[in-house]
Amino acid sequence: MPDQQTYHGSCHCGAVRYEAKSDPITQAMSCNCSMCRRKGTLLAFIPAADFTLETGESALADYQFNRQMIHHLFCRTCGVTSFARGVMPDGTPMVALNVRCIDEIDPETLTINRVDGKSF
Repeated sequence: MPDQQTYHGSCHCGAVRYEAKSDPITQAMSCNCSMCRRKGTLLAFIPAADFTLETGESALADYQFNRQMIHHLFCRTCGVTSFARGVMPDGTPMVALNVRCIDEIDPETLTINRVDGKSF
């Protein structure tokens, strides 16, 4: 089993910064739901316990839609969504990382898995 890595992510202006621990991120999910399609996010999911928001809790705004299962968080200053919070199907708290906002990752090197979120 690969060793966990530490990743650092942020919004564009740097008001929101986080640290995440995960197995090496080599793939991401591209969803075609109305939100992800418009934002262009590429997502990797980790347990909430492996996520630390370092700065910016007060800089975050929350948007929910449809079944209101995911907290689509974005920076009030620059508008970038660097992560979202929700629960896995089994009820475990999770964080969806927008891999485009992770310093150590070049999204062009990832395997992209397409998900039909539009049909959910």
